[in-house]
Parts: sequence; C-alpha cells; structure tokens
Amino acid sequence: MRVVVLSDTHAPRRWRSCPPRVAEQLRGADVVLHAGDVCVPSVLEELAAYAPLHVVKGNNDGPDVVAPETLELTLDGLRIGMIHDSGPAKGRLARMRRRFPDADLVVFGHSHIPLDESGECLRIFNPGSPTDRRRQPHGTVGVLTIDDGVLTRADIVPVT
Repeated sequence: MRVVVLSDTHAPRRWRSCPPRVAEQLRGADVVLHAGDVCVPSVLEELAAYAPLHVVKGNNDGPDVVAPETLELTLDGLRIGMIHDSGPAKGRLARMRRRFPDADLVVFGHSHIPLDESGECLRIFNPGSPTDRRRQPHGTVGVLTIDDGVLTRADIVPVT
C-alpha cells in the first residue's frame, strides 16, 4: 500500500492549488493522510480526488474544516495514530506512546520540520510542509509503503 502524507499546506496563502510535484506523488496513492493546517476545505476536496483521505484538525484550521483533533486507523494491518501538534521534541516519543498506546506509527505535523524517528516500540513521522518550508532546504511530503502490517519504507520527498 502506498500512502502519501502531507501536513501544513496552509491554503490559500501557501497552497492555491495542488503543486505539480505534489500531484506527481499523489498519483497512484492508495491513501492520503493530512496531519492538519489544511486551512480551507477545498484542499481536502482536491486531495480526496486522488485517493481516500484521512485528516486531523490543525491549529490554523477554522470551523469549516471538519476533522477530528486526533485519529486512529489501521492501513493494511499497520496501526496509525494522527495528531497535528505532538508538542516539544523533548519527550515526544514517550508522549506519543502514551497518547496512542496501540499505534505502530504516529503521523504529525505543526513544526514544518520533516522527521522520521523510531524508539520505544513506536515510529513517529512528520512529512514537513510542501508549501511552507520555513528554515528547511525544501518543501516536502512523505511517502510510506505498508506491506501486510509492516512499514517497509518511509521517505521524505522534496517537492520544491
């Protein structure tokens, strides 16, 4: 299963429509995950045209973006937790393990800093932002490959 992960698209200020290099990654996705700060519902409609979409609410999402604060789902046997803001870097793995005790992977956003970290029997993954790279060298998305309950690959893909 190919899963494309985005966060912090910040439309319409940063995302007027799907950037071409993001669309390249979305083509052929089995599922799309968005870890919040969509900002406008039209982004959700655009992403859902590529594949089934799961989203959590970010701190910049208004009431017109209908999404839960957290989400737990299973994709091809892999248990995934989603949240926008995972809090400070210090203690993050332990905090996410307490928040999502059954998860194999936690996807989050907020910082715009790509991260793929493992420990404490948990993997945490932030795809960064495709449109607001802040101090990062590139805008990024994540691409996950799941095979029969195992995350076999997790890539941070530059799109700018």
